[in-house]
Amino acid sequence: MKIGIAGTGGIGSNVAVCLIRSGVRRFKIVDFDRVDESNLGRQFYFHDQIGRFKVEVLAENLTRIAPDVQIEPLILRLGAATMATTFGDCDAVVEGLDGKAEKKILLEAMALTGCLVVSASGVAGRRMERIEMRQMGSCTIIGDFQTDVGEAQCYAPKVTAIAAMMAHVILEKGGYYDRIEQPKA
Repeated sequence: MKIGIAGTGGIGSNVAVCLIRSGVRRFKIVDFDRVDESNLGRQFYFHDQIGRFKVEVLAENLTRIAPDVQIEPLILRLGAATMATTFGDCDAVVEGLDGKAEKKILLEAMALTGCLVVSASGVAGRRMERIEMRQMGSCTIIGDFQTDVGEAQCYAPKVTAIAAMMAHVILEKGGYYDRIEQPKA
């Protein structure tokens, strides 16, 4: 099983951590951004990694958890022409992109493939009681569907809760709970 991560910020990096800690060992991670100090409060990066490409340091951090992981890191700005082909060899895709337009393009491109996709909508703010899941074809969207990052700050508890739910959907709907080897306690 190979999981594509489109965007390695708060959602993408935290979903990857949940999946690797659940036994997933194959990833394709795609982003063009670099780690910034403002990312450290909610993303799986560390102070000494500031300025480096997120895909490179996320690969390093995941390898520290599971040295046997296979990661294909791509420093790439995804566009309409590259979304479906970039993730064509993946069993599931995590949408962790920042812009609404990019999110829409990825969801539309992947809908044509029938690939399992998890996405987030409404990750900002503090109100966690509004978090819900909605199904649209082969895509599951998780969030409060109201609180945009343009109107409220993102906090680690809500971002990581949504990321954990997204990881669960991949493991559950993909039938991966039954196929992956569970880590020993």
